[in-house]
Amino acid sequence: WSQVVSEAEKIVGYPTSFMSLRCLLSDELSNIAMQVRKLVGTKHPLLDTARGFVCDSRNNLQMRGLVVLLVSKAAGPSTAELSFQHNMVSGIYSSQRSLAEITELIHTAFLVHRGIVNIGELKSCDGLLKDMQFGNKMAVLSGDFLLANACTSLAQLQNTKVVELISSAIGDLVQGIYYENSKSSEENCLTDDIGISTWKEQVFLSHSALLAKSCQAAMELAKHSTEIQDMAFQYGKHMSMSHKLHSDLQPFVKESSSDSMAFSLNSAPAVLHQEFLGREAWIKQIREVSESIVQNFLLQEAIRAGKGVTSAIDLCRCHGNRALAALEHFPPSEARAALANIVYAVTRFP
Repeated sequence: WSQVVSEAEKIVGYPTSFMSLRCLLSDELSNIAMQVRKLVGTKHPLLDTARGFVCDSRNNLQMRGLVVLLVSKAAGPSTAELSFQHNMVSGIYSSQRSLAEITELIHTAFLVHRGIVNIGELKSCDGLLKDMQFGNKMAVLSGDFLLANACTSLAQLQNTKVVELISSAIGDLVQGIYYENSKSSEENCLTDDIGISTWKEQVFLSHSALLAKSCQAAMELAKHSTEIQDMAFQYGKHMSMSHKLHSDLQPFVKESSSDSMAFSLNSAPAVLHQEFLGREAWIKQIREVSESIVQNFLLQEAIRAGKGVTSAIDLCRCHGNRALAALEHFPPSEARAALANIVYAVTRFP
């Protein structure tokens, strides 16, 4: 995965890991960073978010901006609009590069906001209450700052349809995260009978909508046809769905299963496992292991032994194939090949 991303970054002209650098080096955010340093030594999740943003090559937090740039380059210049092609660098319009930065700022803002902890659920071992409250204030402040910067840059693009697309993506993110938070505050078991179709709808809102609509917006900025805009949307949607499924599957497909990886009961393999098993049998299975010290491992093995994992792998590859099908509408190029390689990277399993 890291090799695929590294090669793709060379195609678009510069490492996207520095995409948000202008905003990150601003005086306002520097002041916030100084305040966040006070959280060192606590268990506030904002620290992990900040650490991951700087040096997490495994999860590639900047992947969305990179995909927007690759789609922009793969589509190339539009025959409908020739007047602003002198603004192109490495086959990408300056407005499309700005859009990629905006996409990353929005994603990062929501990552930071996800780090807000529920004060009512804290335990004594989590740290001092005042530190956690301070961490929450910093998460709200820094997330809002990044989002405000993104909105300002979005307005500067001066394209009504692009503003509408990205604004609706922000609304989708809020709706998706609201659902996640309403679930996480309940007990660690499925309280609703969630089917895979509902899971897909929720994942689209919280993980896929921003990338899909950003890819479509990049095509709008270059005045491409409605068909090309739709194909860019489809690629962004299905590639990010594959990415999410690949992430959900990692605790179940890792070759070294010596230590059990944490997994969510709302992950795709668990949801599919419940569909095959039946609601009552699933709840019974959860209760049987709930009092065990090795609860996570036993439940993980039960899911692995069922049909949920293989079905999730099939679903991941299905979305990957739909992303590749959308790419067929773009002319052959290095950028298109890089976009295909990203799909291959998230649909390959040991």
